[in-house]
Amino acid sequence: MNGNTKRNAVWLCTTAMLMALNVVMSSFSLPVPGGHLYMNDIVICTASILLDPFGAFLVGGVGAFLGDFFFYPTPMFVSLVTHGLQAVVISLCTRRMFQKHPALSSGIGVTLGAIIMVVGYSLGRAFIYSTPEYAVLKLPYQILQAVVGAVLGMILCYGCGIRKIFRKMTAKG
Repeated sequence: MNGNTKRNAVWLCTTAMLMALNVVMSSFSLPVPGGHLYMNDIVICTASILLDPFGAFLVGGVGAFLGDFFFYPTPMFVSLVTHGLQAVVISLCTRRMFQKHPALSSGIGVTLGAIIMVVGYSLGRAFIYSTPEYAVLKLPYQILQAVVGAVLGMILCYGCGIRKIFRKMTAKG
C-alpha cells in the first residue's frame, strides 16, 4: 500500500469512526438539574483538532445532524450548522495559526468553537421553540457542555497523545 492510499484509508476510517461516535454521544445525555448535558462536544473538538476542515465538518456537523435525526429531530438543522461551523473553525485554527505552537492554536480554536456552539444553540433554540426565555434557561448547560468538550478534547489530543499518534499514522512516506 503506497503512502497516499494509507493516509486516505486512515483519514476515511478515522472520520467514519468519529462520526459514528458523535452520533452515539448525541443519543444520550447526563441529566442535570433543569436539563441535559450532552458529551458529543468532546468528540467534535477531538475530531476537529485531528482532521482537516472537511473531515471535521463531517464529524461535527453531519454526525450531530444524524444523532439528532435518529433520536431527537427538532434541532437537527441547528446542530448541522452550529456544530459544523464549530468544527471547521477549530480545524482551521489548529492548521493555520501559530504553526510552531499547535496546542495554542488548538486552544484558540476550541475557545472560538465553544463560543460558536453556545451562540448558535441559543439562537437556534430561541428560533425553534419561539421563546428566548427557553434559550436563556438552557444557557448555563450550553456553556458547561462547550467548556467540558473543549477541555477534554484538548486533554485527549495533547495530554493523552492522540494527536501525535494520528500524525504518525498519516505521515507522508
